[in-house]
Amino acid sequence: MKAIKSVDIFGIRFPILDYELTLQLFQEWIASGQAHQVCIANVHTTVACLTDHELRDISNNALSTMDGLPLVWYAKLVHQASIKTRVCGPDLMLKCLDHGQQLGWRHFFLGGKDEVLTDLVANIHKRYPQAELVGWHSPPFRPLSAEEDHQLVDLINAARPDFLWVGLGAPKQEKWIAAHLDRVHVPVQLGVGAAFDFHSGHIKRAPLWMQKSGLEWCYRMAKDRRLVKRYFSTNPVFLLRFTWDFLQIRVLKRSAVTS
Repeated sequence: MKAIKSVDIFGIRFPILDYELTLQLFQEWIASGQAHQVCIANVHTTVACLTDHELRDISNNALSTMDGLPLVWYAKLVHQASIKTRVCGPDLMLKCLDHGQQLGWRHFFLGGKDEVLTDLVANIHKRYPQAELVGWHSPPFRPLSAEEDHQLVDLINAARPDFLWVGLGAPKQEKWIAAHLDRVHVPVQLGVGAAFDFHSGHIKRAPLWMQKSGLEWCYRMAKDRRLVKRYFSTNPVFLLRFTWDFLQIRVLKRSAVTS
């Protein structure tokens, strides 16, 4: 595959991807058998990387995708990048399940409550009857002991999945994958946040028009008041940085060239 162009957003390197290119990349990873991490980034996690240097390093060592539309807007307006679409975690998960039916791709789900995983697996079997679901596990919310952690790694490796879908919430899921990448022998490892809740039917996703207009966060915040603090602590920071970078790179530099 040709080299993929990338843009920098707040110190995070984002390759310019669409779903088709991402699926091609995953197919190459699976053929190689080497473990890779994917970070599905939104405004919250991107802003968090400004102060969380561990998460920033993880994001730059992984394949980071633009989950949130504001990141796509930033790439287009600040860097004039040519981007067809965002690569959204819940949608990417469904595309991998569908595309992998004919390729024998094997999937393991880690995270979420037992009832969420039960309904998730049932829904996927109905929608993608040929998808190979080789395992799922709901870990306790407390930190695992060394023995429990070893057993979990053995459980995943024994199932021989091609995809490890981790729904532990950000940034816990990204840090868990990074800490286990050398021991969990799965080619594609992704943190997908609320995707388990969406696809299990336990949480209703925002209407399509809100997803396409970048307002999905408003819908989620209205449905879950716990997200209010998150969005109001990171969204203003993103907006200010976005405006500053646009003025610095697009407006002021353009003025300097024409003067």
